[in-house]
Amino acid sequence: MDLKLNGKTALVTGSTAGIGLEIARTLAVEGADVIVTGRSQAKLDQAVESIRASGGKAVRGILADVATAEGASALIAAVSRIDILVNNLGIYESKPFAEISDADWQKYFEVNVLSGARLARAYFPAMLERNWGRVIFISSETGLSPAKDMIHYAMTKTAQISISRGMAEMTKGTNVTVNSVLPGPTRSEGIIDFLKSVSSDPQGTPEAIEAEFFAKGRPSSLLQRMIEPEEIAGMVAYLASPLSAATNGAAIRVEGGLLSTIG
Repeated sequence: MDLKLNGKTALVTGSTAGIGLEIARTLAVEGADVIVTGRSQAKLDQAVESIRASGGKAVRGILADVATAEGASALIAAVSRIDILVNNLGIYESKPFAEISDADWQKYFEVNVLSGARLARAYFPAMLERNWGRVIFISSETGLSPAKDMIHYAMTKTAQISISRGMAEMTKGTNVTVNSVLPGPTRSEGIIDFLKSVSSDPQGTPEAIEAEFFAKGRPSSLLQRMIEPEEIAGMVAYLASPLSAATNGAAIRVEGGLLSTIG
């Protein structure tokens, strides 16, 4: 299927690994001009080369820590116009509620919420003026069903869904859409360490640790395995395309059937 992304410029944050990298790769292969961001020049270079090796021709990396106001300002100064903004940057951990400090709450809000809000604030008005654009927040199924061991993380994911819907209300009658995507547990660079942190046997095989996680931690999952980043990227690429014009203000679930509600 031709997603009609030729000539569109896409910015994907947190895109040197995991979901972000696969989103950037898919958009680039589909013909978009893609900008990847990260805090490590070496990882940026590797991501750009990996995407080019997959057939994505128009891709470049910008070194910027968009979790900070200074980093976001530097990125905005370097990239004045985009058509597609994918706010993917995020951090997560498992931590008992009573041990979540004020600093933890502030850090998670800064990285997971403010990073995307700042960039949306910068690029969204021009999308409305040009009468075309896509803003996509990579939220999580925990935004709808908070996990008791990740409450600070879940709070930020709920906030992203709220921001997304609120922004969508401002697009009425335009060709601009704002949506959030809710992945379930997805295979990524740091997932093994996370799974070990919640496992009864951190020294077990990766397969055994993953199986225990779904059996005990996410028993409602219909998929009963980690989602692959490419499976998230396919949905995001569709939402970024002109073909998705009728999907706006939505929280799109790509969580392997983990949420048991219909709506």
